[in-house]
Amino acid sequence: MALMRITSPHAHGPMSTTRVMQNVLLALIPGVIVLTHFFGFGTLVNIIWGCALAVAFETLALLLRGRPPLFYLKDLSAIVTATLLCIALPPYSPWWLIAVGIASAILIAKHFYGGLGYNPFNPAMVGYVVLLISFPLQMTAWSPPRGAGEVPGLIEALQALFVPASFDGITMATPLDILRQNNSLLIKDLWQQTPQFGRWGGMGWEWANIAFLAGGVWLLYQRIFTWHAPVAMLVSLGLMASLFYDGGSSASGGSPLFHWLSGATMLGAFFIVTDPVTSAVSLRGRLIYGALIGVLVYLIRVWGNYPDAVAFAVLIMNFAAPFIDYYTQPTSYGHSSEEGK
Repeated sequence: MALMRITSPHAHGPMSTTRVMQNVLLALIPGVIVLTHFFGFGTLVNIIWGCALAVAFETLALLLRGRPPLFYLKDLSAIVTATLLCIALPPYSPWWLIAVGIASAILIAKHFYGGLGYNPFNPAMVGYVVLLISFPLQMTAWSPPRGAGEVPGLIEALQALFVPASFDGITMATPLDILRQNNSLLIKDLWQQTPQFGRWGGMGWEWANIAFLAGGVWLLYQRIFTWHAPVAMLVSLGLMASLFYDGGSSASGGSPLFHWLSGATMLGAFFIVTDPVTSAVSLRGRLIYGALIGVLVYLIRVWGNYPDAVAFAVLIMNFAAPFIDYYTQPTSYGHSSEEGK
């Protein structure tokens, strides 16, 4: 009798891979609701279209690999990857942009390496970076949030997705991009003259980050992951912002609160950095892994060419995760730390 060969990750008991993915999707709901409120139905429509594409590409890859699609689709990993990627994309993205991103994430970043458990890089971040490098104009076309401009409705969202040439939407630069390009105004003057800025960070983005923070705390309560990587990332990002914050001059890189509540900070800290497949394994390793991601996020945001650097920072540290694991593995009881080296 032929036995089905099932690859990692293996989970036993009530916390299976499917259960973990379900909890992650539930934790994302508050952030998606906030994004829908401030930016309209664009993000929600993107997620629905992206998930449909993810299921199609996952099925195609599994069939080509000779695997039973229904068995592997039940783990919901493709749905989680698509949801994370579509949240990071600008609302009202065209259908083809989402299709390229999902194909890059599912086919290249996941199945080219052997599927879930074998991928060395976070699939959602691979898809995001492919789009950002290949289509920078479309990837910076964020619509103004509610309160800074008109928010399109559901019909406009569907029109932008399937008939992008007929959608005449207004786009604005994100607060992170505005701050990075500022070289003349004091921070307080920039805040007063720019409608995209909110109370602490970007209008809409700050409340979305708070919502993703709440979802991340709930996942911590559910013990889906440990606190080490996300807390280390947020602390190091805050320390870097404090170190280079000069009180608000035109050369300032922004306050710690601004960096915590702008862009994809909380989404990255609690839903990307905590990926068990591509991050460090040991607790000490996760602290180092998360801390270095926070440092890289600040460096790229302030002095790099891309305003929001979570994807680049995560992929760079995905490279380094095996190296970190090698030097941070705990010593087995009864053995010295020099054995095996």
